[in-house]
Amino acid sequence: MNTERLVTMANQIEAFFRAEPDRAVAIDGIATHIRRFWAPRMREAIVAHVAAGGAGLGELAKAAVLRL
Repeated sequence: MNTERLVTMANQIEAFFRAEPDRAVAIDGIATHIRRFWAPRMREAIVAHVAAGGAGLGELAKAAVLRL
């Protein structure tokens, strides 16, 4: 799976949840979306990307991935 594409997708999910005034709810929403709709291989790849520094990921998306 292309890491660049996963980062873009995670940032798009973050953009949707950024309107949520409660930061914790937004992070939970992002994590839940990734858990429900991303294939295990995609989740593993984004977790590995965050472990390597998470370049390009938004703050909320990175926090959500850390919860996975």
